[in-house]
Amino acid sequence: MTNILIVDDDINILKLVSIHLSKLGYHVFEAKDGLEALKIFNKETCHLAVIDVMMPFMDGYTLTKELRKQSDIPVILLTAKNQIEDKEQGFQSGTDDYLVKPFEPRELSFRIEALLRRYNQHSNEAVVRIGNTTINTKSYEVQIGDRMILLPLKEFELLYFLASRPMQVFSRSNLIEHIWGLEYEGNERTVDVHVKRLRERFSKLTNDFQIKTVRGVGYSLEVING
Repeated sequence: MTNILIVDDDINILKLVSIHLSKLGYHVFEAKDGLEALKIFNKETCHLAVIDVMMPFMDGYTLTKELRKQSDIPVILLTAKNQIEDKEQGFQSGTDDYLVKPFEPRELSFRIEALLRRYNQHSNEAVVRIGNTTINTKSYEVQIGDRMILLPLKEFELLYFLASRPMQVFSRSNLIEHIWGLEYEGNERTVDVHVKRLRERFSKLTNDFQIKTVRGVGYSLEVING
């Protein structure tokens, strides 16, 4: 059974979403704030999280960042805010999707199904190997020699996408479309932020590859020791 963690300080929304998802066959864990959510997350196996942004003690952005330190499960942020800046902050904190209140429970369930389907598709794809580097889409792990590295989901997806198409140049808008989806309304600078993080992580760990900036176009992964 798929376990979904719902986090919202509005009891009415919490119960509404919980009842709707339970009827669809999901097992739901409920939390009224970020601290309670972390306690549940550390005790139970959760396959997806639906998180409200505005909460006491720990807001949804912070909670998402905390979850990203431990796991790459899909995250959907719920918020009353509809500003581009807020959405950008949400995606940069590591969320996979963003739903503005008020919303129809059916729309939330559609988005949940789409995210879970996307994750399952990734888990069935092949392993990518570049020199001593292995990118495993079943475990969402990157292995360099004997060292295992866990990445936030979007960093992993970006690395995998580029590594599975070495030497091919992609524009920022193209990468946004493939990694963040057509509905993403944030700034293309998000791509730059994620590329910077990947470079910082791997520049000291391996010489197997480099993510090159193609001036005026975008990015390409160059195989050095393939």
